[in-house]
Amino acid sequence: MHDIEAKSILSAKNGMNLYRGCTHGCIYCDSRSECYGMTYTFEDVGVKRNGPELLEAALKKKRSRCMIGTGAMTDPYLPLEKIEELTRRCLEIIQRQGFGFSCITKSDLVLRDLDLLQSINSRAKCVVQMTLTTWDEDLCRILEPNVATTRRRFEVLKELQKAGIPTVVWLTPILPFINDTEENIKGLLEYCGEAGVHGVITFGVGMTLRSGNREYFYQKLDQHFPGLKQQYMRSFGSSYGISSPKEKALGKLIGDFCKQNKLLCGVKPVFEYLNCLEEDDRQQLSLF
Repeated sequence: MHDIEAKSILSAKNGMNLYRGCTHGCIYCDSRSECYGMTYTFEDVGVKRNGPELLEAALKKKRSRCMIGTGAMTDPYLPLEKIEELTRRCLEIIQRQGFGFSCITKSDLVLRDLDLLQSINSRAKCVVQMTLTTWDEDLCRILEPNVATTRRRFEVLKELQKAGIPTVVWLTPILPFINDTEENIKGLLEYCGEAGVHGVITFGVGMTLRSGNREYFYQKLDQHFPGLKQQYMRSFGSSYGISSPKEKALGKLIGDFCKQNKLLCGVKPVFEYLNCLEEDDRQQLSLF
């Protein structure tokens, strides 16, 4: 762990990352890619201690409310968050200033902040997004070794449902020849149905592989799936975006499930939902 003195905290699309790097150990993580300019060991997490102060200043300058997102590059609920509480401090600022909030996480630590999430949702809008990749708990411990297992994440989704917090599941990445099975997808979709999620997002049925994360992924394939690296190299070469040979059938399975259960499905409709903050006329009147 090391400190980072950030100069700004919000992106042009109102996203933020309070930490840089990760300790979850997911074997497929795209954030390891060299294009993101990591100049230190990925597990040596950078902590933007001045993030809350930067966020408060940025929100005060905004002319209208909007959704503030986090988790695109680094999980906002890393184990470090238990001590640092940067995410919680930012939630307090977002709640106080009346903005909306969305996050992407694989951690059950998000339930610690349920009080703030509910308060934000009552005043504006709050959406928790949870990544699910494999229904098999043993496989999950290989693919995502240092984070809550899929079953625990499913339980978190149900707790959020009970608390009235809308949720979205990221059904990605799907790793060719590993978790791209009908049994796995059906199991994950069953979790989505039981947890009452609002939407499901995929980026096709596959994963990304580029310089930085490819090397780490192949190293883990050699460790846990001997011989599979060679199959990847034969099948995909040096392609950045790779798709499962079963993409068409599994994509239809996902799409049909979402249609039958009236769930948002796909990048465009889900992102539109995540980024849209509807103004409440009565609340606006109360400000005057």
